[in-house]
Amino acid sequence: MIPALRQAYNAAFTPEKYQAMLADVEEKLPGQLEFRLAETPIFVPKQLRDKLIQAGQDIIDVIQRPDFKQLTNKAIPPHQRVPNEDAHPTFLTFDFAVCRDSQGELEPQLIEMQGFPSLYAFQTWQPGSYERQFEIPDSVTPYFEVANDAEYQAELRRLLLGDAKPEEVILLEIYPEKQKTRVDFALTEQFWGVKAVCLTKIKKRGRELFYEKDGREIRIKRIYNRIIFDELDRYPDLQTEYHLTDDVDVHWVGHPNWFFRISKYTLPLVKSRFSPPSYYLHELKEYPVDLENYVLKPLFSFAGTGVRLHITAADLDALTDKQNYLLQRKVTYAPAIQAPDGMVKCEIRLLYVWHPEDAEPRLLTGLGRMSRGEMIGVAFNKDKDWVGGTSPMFEK
Repeated sequence: MIPALRQAYNAAFTPEKYQAMLADVEEKLPGQLEFRLAETPIFVPKQLRDKLIQAGQDIIDVIQRPDFKQLTNKAIPPHQRVPNEDAHPTFLTFDFAVCRDSQGELEPQLIEMQGFPSLYAFQTWQPGSYERQFEIPDSVTPYFEVANDAEYQAELRRLLLGDAKPEEVILLEIYPEKQKTRVDFALTEQFWGVKAVCLTKIKKRGRELFYEKDGREIRIKRIYNRIIFDELDRYPDLQTEYHLTDDVDVHWVGHPNWFFRISKYTLPLVKSRFSPPSYYLHELKEYPVDLENYVLKPLFSFAGTGVRLHITAADLDALTDKQNYLLQRKVTYAPAIQAPDGMVKCEIRLLYVWHPEDAEPRLLTGLGRMSRGEMIGVAFNKDKDWVGGTSPMFEK
């Protein structure tokens, strides 16, 4: 998207360098990477960078409304409401499709949002995997409000650890060794000493939680939560001493309730030129006349499950639980990245942190995904190249 950088990168690119990059990842993080890395970073020009920043701020303005919690209370299923919710989220991640406006200029359009952590460790590591094999100029950076890897990692260390020792903080997951994002867990432990622990390994005594490490029982003071209730529901027979809805003496680094509050449920509340119109399905008196231009999304699902791109009025009439769905106007991804054999679409996720004592969140970095399929996910890009996860590099 920055033509001079793209031309130079593509001219220097070879499949051998790409394979060397993957080999380097495997050597440094053996057996941890289970998703495809794209052959290239995304070079983001200043104009698009600035629009992304504004698009994110438009969403933050909604989250900072004094009535935001009241507006989103119904987003939390009663049986999944966790005690001791904090005043604001710890993590914000916003996904934007890269599109073109009516003048042909690149612009972001909101796809989804989460009050939940993403690959915060991997996204400070991945840019270096490109830089070790390819020439990345100093005119671009993966960062916003921090200057470099060291500042970024210090920011996350302060957020994750607070005043606790690293071993008193855990990354909580279900069977972390089986998760596709486990490369991020490995790096979280490498950078900050925070170990991934399975929910089934947590011991509970009164209001205190413990886990075992090197034969010692350690009190858990802080939980960096990576459990998604959607996935937890897939294990109805899971035997645990501790349930997330228990009232216990821990500090949440990313309280689970924010996963529901800042989600697809929030989309209809956002009014921005960078956010396509969205509606709670059960509140619509009549459907849009151009229904072919809308996508149906379940309010309570994760990672694109249940999304329907092609719908009719009859499909909507047949739904008996309309309160669990929204309609969002489709966006048209712009083929914006020049690959050796054609153009590729992309999506950019902004990653923020929000310290408990701060009035505003901090935008730190981004995550990119490239696609040639109808949707961005892996299932729509099988057997294709110049697709997958990547790092946006923003023009300074």
